[in-house]
Amino acid sequence: MEGPGCDELAALDLNTLTHPEILCALGQLESLTRRLPSLSHRLLARLQREAAPKELGAKSWQAVLSERLGISGTEAHRRLGETTDLGPRVALTGNRWQCEETLVGIAVGRGPEDLSEAAERLKALLDQDGPAPDDAERARTRFLKLGRQQPDGTTPVSGLLDPEGRATWEPILAKHAAPGMGNDDEQPRTSGTPSQEQIEHDTRSHGQRCHDAFVALGRNALMSGELGQHHGLPVTVIVSTTVQDLESAAGHAVTGGGSLVPMRDLIRMSAHARHYLAVYDQHTQIPLYLGRSKRLASVGQRIVQHSRDRGCTKPGCTVSGYDSQVHHIRGWATHHGQTNVDEEVLACGADNRLAEDGWTVRIHRGIVECTPPPELDTGQARVNFYHHPHRLLAPTTTRISPSREGPRRRGAAQQ
Repeated sequence: MEGPGCDELAALDLNTLTHPEILCALGQLESLTRRLPSLSHRLLARLQREAAPKELGAKSWQAVLSERLGISGTEAHRRLGETTDLGPRVALTGNRWQCEETLVGIAVGRGPEDLSEAAERLKALLDQDGPAPDDAERARTRFLKLGRQQPDGTTPVSGLLDPEGRATWEPILAKHAAPGMGNDDEQPRTSGTPSQEQIEHDTRSHGQRCHDAFVALGRNALMSGELGQHHGLPVTVIVSTTVQDLESAAGHAVTGGGSLVPMRDLIRMSAHARHYLAVYDQHTQIPLYLGRSKRLASVGQRIVQHSRDRGCTKPGCTVSGYDSQVHHIRGWATHHGQTNVDEEVLACGADNRLAEDGWTVRIHRGIVECTPPPELDTGQARVNFYHHPHRLLAPTTTRISPSREGPRRRGAAQQ
């Protein structure tokens, strides 16, 4: 039985369909859903062959898709990966189309589990010896990643250490994650050998001791002063908060990496090392105090930028303040822009350079607004809310609505 087409189905009152018609419509939609990605792969593969992201006003193909299609960076990355694996291409040996033809024949009338098993067996037949041991490939797979911060403040960690990385950390953890080391006593053991009493009263699991050792070693590295500078500031923790939260020892501070630190944890951290701290009045957002551990000419400005912008100001960019550069919105080199905090914003390296490719920036009522070039302008947000989700949760009367009025000037400079 022939069911309604997609357009007709969208206009129908679905409550009038019989059960067989519903199944028929679902089958047609499933067939269409499976065919559409193939067209997307072909279009995207051609675009990648014939153009470059910079020509379209973006720093990468992932940014092109995110801006133009209004999808997340993760979804754009997935589609690009699928295009690489499934898009049109020709193998030098000519056997790719034969494999695809075989798998398509297997897929007809069979489930995805059968197809997956057949594909794995076909791959084994094509390369029966398997990949040769490759140091470069092993090195490519190494990684260490901090996940998204959870509602309770904890952060998942995942990774894959190469042999050198494991060999390095084995003796370190054997020492600093041993029972009694880095415990919760008033005077935790951070060096030497713990006493028998400290060992016996240590109720932490091995995983918890490894975590505490990881924190203690990082804290010692920050206190050493031997980590150098990063984007003009000594490598240390940068946090911003309000005087009201600080006085009440409640609420959260925001780090330069975009994470939240409960006030009680911030106070405890301050006992171990001097960090950069920007304290704001809750109502006026005027910086009241800039705590500094070292004297640098531009430290105060950078701390204010960390507190105001918290990360790259281009809409949709998730790069944190720690990994961002200073962007002169009036063009420091080309338009004689001043090195003033009201003419500087944070931008990641790639987005900083986009000012030369059609992006314009301005600060309007204390909020940074970015306008894309016409090719990517779909009326999307001009403000990056990723680092300021609280602004989206504000009452309707006070919620930020980015203005699109007034001139915007181009220019980029790295500091």
